[in-house]
Amino acid sequence: MKGSILLVEDEPSLQSSLGLRLRSQGYVVNTANDAAEGLEKATTLPLDLILLDVMLPDRDGFDVCRDIRQAGLATPILILTARKQTFDKVLGLKLGADDYVTKPFKAEELLARIEVLLRRIPVRSGHGVHQFGPIRIDAQRAQVTRDGVPVHLSTREYQLLRHLIEHAGMTISRGELLQSIWGYSEKALTRTVDVHVSSLREKLEQNPKFPELIVTILGVGYKFVGSTTS
Repeated sequence: MKGSILLVEDEPSLQSSLGLRLRSQGYVVNTANDAAEGLEKATTLPLDLILLDVMLPDRDGFDVCRDIRQAGLATPILILTARKQTFDKVLGLKLGADDYVTKPFKAEELLARIEVLLRRIPVRSGHGVHQFGPIRIDAQRAQVTRDGVPVHLSTREYQLLRHLIEHAGMTISRGELLQSIWGYSEKALTRTVDVHVSSLREKLEQNPKFPELIVTILGVGYKFVGSTTS
């Protein structure tokens, strides 16, 4: 489970070749052809990393980076830019990007930078098996199944689920989850936690609109209330 990546790139050949390379390395890759599609997917999908081209046909990638941060999302952003001026690189970082790679680049360099960003919060492997209803978590293999069918979770979704299970019955604040899973300040203003909880419910709950496993404690955070055995 290496992570879920959104690639926002309008050049078909680069999108195709880079997407294939990332998938061959074990990443789950979503793609977007322009700024509008990129922003929509960045703010609705549970992602571990966003690769964002600067020169997009409808809007500047820097604008997309700014809008993602203003939407309250903390997903790491790696800028892809053909602009070599220091000003442009600094601008991207000031707008909320975590790193940048200048085109043309070698795939090995990009992969190394991706790994560095994703290593910031390591996946805890844990031990044992947790079973709650039809949901089974094999912590040693980092595998989740529902009625025996594998459920794909992004890296952060899996970390979030394990953290909630390990603190079952306890109310965990959004700030604590943000700090524990993403490594951000508890005071950071972000919708990241809510987006990932919503996605987990869609994948695990029998009725996501009326969750029975991960419940909301109004004004505080979330609680895992499923009965588990390990």
